[in-house]
Amino acid sequence: MTSVWPAVWLSISLALITSTTLLIIATPLAWWLSRSASKMRPLIEAITALPLVLPPTVLGFYLLVLFSPQNPIGQAWLRVTGETLAFSFSGLVFASLIYSLPFAVQPLRSAFQDVGRAPLEAASTLGANPVQQFFYVAFPLARKGYLSAFVLSFAHTLGEFGVVLMVGGNIPGQTRVISIEIFNRVETLDYSNAHWLSGGLLLTSVLVLVIVFSLQKRVLP
Repeated sequence: MTSVWPAVWLSISLALITSTTLLIIATPLAWWLSRSASKMRPLIEAITALPLVLPPTVLGFYLLVLFSPQNPIGQAWLRVTGETLAFSFSGLVFASLIYSLPFAVQPLRSAFQDVGRAPLEAASTLGANPVQQFFYVAFPLARKGYLSAFVLSFAHTLGEFGVVLMVGGNIPGQTRVISIEIFNRVETLDYSNAHWLSGGLLLTSVLVLVIVFSLQKRVLP
């Protein structure tokens, strides 16, 4: 039982970093998608939602190729940090940001759409500029969307398997997260620890869904 804790803490760290960073990245994207009438919006929407339909192993394979030292991104990272982006915790973070992006963008986009234009127009008549309109009006009204985005991206990152296996491999203490630890335990017939870890992920998933559905119920008229 003790030997599974490194994978647990590594997964929690990865999920916290990913979900927190995604709130920053997804905010301007979700805001633009909720308000833009650009002809490019359907294409941006499709690219943003692609991880929802693309098999994780396919996404993981292309990210592995992209992160390798033979490609510009991997080369630049190796020169700056001295370590490869592939098969590292940093690589897992970047991969998780891409893989979990729609789970942060979609709740925020819906929350911004629910805000509507009337409160922003009212703030504008009082002299608020666009930045003030967002931070003093839209952001507080969309706080439930931010909570939903955080818990969904956290839970999704916590349970991912295909992408992290392709990009990070199975390195103890560095890239071996909970889902990979479960796979290892099943392979070695250690069903006791496999049950313990799987049950933890199951309870986490149920809790996340309860939180999200509770927030949705509160915003209904």
